[in-house]
Amino acid sequence: MGWAEIDSETELRELLGEVMPRAATKDRSRLHERDREWLANSPFCLIATSDADGNCDVSPKGDPAGFTYVIDDATIAIPDRPGNRRADGFLNILKNPHVGLIYLIPGRNETLRLNGRARLIREAPFFDDMIIKGHRPQLALVVEIEQIFFHCAKAFLRSALWKPDRWAADSLPSHATLVKDVQKVEETIEQLENYYGETYAKKLYG
Repeated sequence: MGWAEIDSETELRELLGEVMPRAATKDRSRLHERDREWLANSPFCLIATSDADGNCDVSPKGDPAGFTYVIDDATIAIPDRPGNRRADGFLNILKNPHVGLIYLIPGRNETLRLNGRARLIREAPFFDDMIIKGHRPQLALVVEIEQIFFHCAKAFLRSALWKPDRWAADSLPSHATLVKDVQKVEETIEQLENYYGETYAKKLYG
C-alpha cells in the first residue's frame, strides 16, 4: 500500500522533534483559579474512556455553563442526565477508571484538558446543587484530577469551527434520515422526524 508506519518513540521524535519547552511545563495536578473560571463558563465537555482491553469511547456531556461541580482543587463532579441508557463510558469506568476530558467554551479557540481517575457516585449531598429544570441526577461522575492544562487554539483555527460562514449543517440529511439509513428501526421516517423534532428538546430533563 506504500505506507510507512512509525512503531517507536525514537522514530516519532525524529520526525516531530522534541516537546516545546512551554508545552512541556504546562501540566498541573490541581485546579488553578483560571481553571475554575473556565469550568464555570463551559457548557460542554467530551469524556474519553476505555475498557480493560483498551477499547475506547468518547461521550459528550452538556448542560448550562458551570454544570461541572468543583468539589476541591483536585476533584470535580459531572452530573448525568437522561439519555439513551447505553452507558458505554460508565461501563468502561467500572473496568478502567482512567478518563480524559476536554472542556469547550463556544467562541473560544482554546480548550481545557483534564486527565484523571473516575468513580460513579449514586448519591452525595452535592447532587442538590446539580438540579437543572427540576432534574436531580441519579448519578454523577467524580474525577480525581491527575493532570490539567490549557490546550492551544491551532485545531480550532484550522477548522474555523466557530465561524458560521464555514458551517455546513445542511449539507447532510436530517438526523431522522441518518437514523433510518444506518439503523434497523421500526419507525417510519415521519415518526422519526416527529420524535427528533420540536418536542425532542422538551424532553432533555425528563
